[in-house]
Amino acid sequence: MEVANSRDFQWKTLAPLPSRRVYSTLVEAGGQVFAIGGCDDNGVPMDCFEVYSPEADQWTALPPMPTARAGVAVATLGKRIMVIGGVGVNQTPLKIVEMYNVDEGKWKKRNSLREAAMGISVTAKDYRVYAAGGMGCDLRPHNYLQHYDMLKDIWVSLAAMPTPRYAATSFLRGTKIYVLGGRQSKYAINAFEVFDTETRSWTKFPNIPNKRAFSSFVPTEDKLFSLGGLRQGRLYRQPKFMRTVDVFDIEQGGWMKMERSFYLKKRRADFVAGYLKGRVVVAGGLGEALGTAVTLGGRGVLLQSGEQGKRTPYGDGLQGTDEGCWPVLPASLCVPREPADRPGVGGGLPPREEQVGEPAPDAHPALRLLQHRGQELPAGGRRGEPGAEQRGGSPLRLRFLTDPSPRGGTPLPAGAGPAPGGAELCEHCSSRPGSLALPAGG
Repeated sequence: MEVANSRDFQWKTLAPLPSRRVYSTLVEAGGQVFAIGGCDDNGVPMDCFEVYSPEADQWTALPPMPTARAGVAVATLGKRIMVIGGVGVNQTPLKIVEMYNVDEGKWKKRNSLREAAMGISVTAKDYRVYAAGGMGCDLRPHNYLQHYDMLKDIWVSLAAMPTPRYAATSFLRGTKIYVLGGRQSKYAINAFEVFDTETRSWTKFPNIPNKRAFSSFVPTEDKLFSLGGLRQGRLYRQPKFMRTVDVFDIEQGGWMKMERSFYLKKRRADFVAGYLKGRVVVAGGLGEALGTAVTLGGRGVLLQSGEQGKRTPYGDGLQGTDEGCWPVLPASLCVPREPADRPGVGGGLPPREEQVGEPAPDAHPALRLLQHRGQELPAGGRRGEPGAEQRGGSPLRLRFLTDPSPRGGTPLPAGAGPAPGGAELCEHCSSRPGSLALPAGG
């Protein structure tokens, strides 16, 4: 695949949502974007349901959901949108399942889940929806795996997941469903397990090397990226935002040993990430403010404030390392950055700062899109929770809403706040792929 040049990316601000909300879920169906539920400013679940038309750049209200809720799991089956579980007006998980027919413009109630749950991870295959995990009314994580048969309107229990969890990330490859990470109580887990839909059995894969909360997972054609996140605090350890990038080789079945130069430029957690034209793109989230992004000379090297307040030419104090794989896209404008040889620290052209655009204002609840030649990747602040995995439509499209509030009761580092609005690109086919490392156990 030809990797897109960072110069080809640009930001575009679209029509804002009709009302403010958090924990809403976005999904694409039939070339349109649907916004489903969420919580209002008072934390009350909403029944709102709207559709965004890219051609008209406007939102249109649709028949509201029969059940007001937030943090739902969503799957698309052709032109049907299936809304599963979530949190209701009484602030407890739901077992209710409802389906919207795009052509008919009507909602129908479907057969309910076996137990009420939020934080369910869903994937769809051949008009069947697979629902894994979740957290019930007793706040305990589930190990259930169920599949829904749309033709028969029934849920069928399958082999239980080896690791109970909620808010996991799942995606489909062929006949296999990959389930990664998630949480038990307020703590992240690094379990990685795969369900084969033909043999109906689970296989444990090597654990994610670094255990982090609020990280993002991005699948590509043959690899899986585990990006950033929050290393949670323990008795003798403070919480810390991470730049870590772990890469799993799907064909080889192991995690690759990555150089630190491959890490994100900015520490961040709970951010938007996706895959577009051979690039992994990350944007927004929570992080430690690192200062104003500028460029260095004609090479377009990021210049920013480090954690100790001093400026370094390569960000985060990693002077002299090769960061050619992560060009930086600040909010509003792109910082073009061509991978090129450069002299060591202290050599080359003297720094020359160039303004690359003012930080974007708080756009909540606006939907922002990162466009590349007609293919769209929405980006912004925090993801809706749970179920922020890629669903339906083109594999080059991901859609998320901003969400300014911390969640889940996880302690954050002192001084934590929104990340400095920057987006970053990673070239998927890196010239430094790293060596394959198969962790013991798992």
